[in-house]
Amino acid sequence: MSDKNNKIPFTEDNYTHNINRNNERKLDRRGFMKTLVGAAGVFAVSSLPWGVLAAKELNGLGDKKYPKHKITDVNSLPIGDAVDFAFPGEHDSAILIRLSENKYVAYQNACTHLRCPVFWKKDEQEMLCPCHHGKFDVETGAPTAGPPRRPLPEIHVKVENGAVYAVGVKRYEA
Repeated sequence: MSDKNNKIPFTEDNYTHNINRNNERKLDRRGFMKTLVGAAGVFAVSSLPWGVLAAKELNGLGDKKYPKHKITDVNSLPIGDAVDFAFPGEHDSAILIRLSENKYVAYQNACTHLRCPVFWKKDEQEMLCPCHHGKFDVETGAPTAGPPRRPLPEIHVKVENGAVYAVGVKRYEA
């Protein structure tokens, strides 16, 4: 056998010949992965306070206290009629419907599909979103037709001293 083919043309072997090459690759795969994991760790740690705040806010939604807001007088709302009002904020549109002598229901009246306004159709005894023909059950706020999949957020009402008051918002449970 000849020794001619067994000679390595450089001083290093095949496993280490590229380690000492200057500026060939400043970042190899291992270095890239370390950088990627480090950046993900920094992102996770920096976003942790915001996640904690969001979780606290979501957990406290059911217990949130709202100021009592007068909607209307009992005598000024006939059975079967509805009245629009704003609750819990001045820009949160809502609707109160008197179903019987002592039964009132109220919902935020933005459709859960694309936030179009929802209207009370007294003749048909249903709540209707005209944008995509969504319909909601007046007793529960649950969708009965059309594209909406979630119920309308219910507003808790209380009748006292001849007036109807909004006192809270029912938290939507998935």
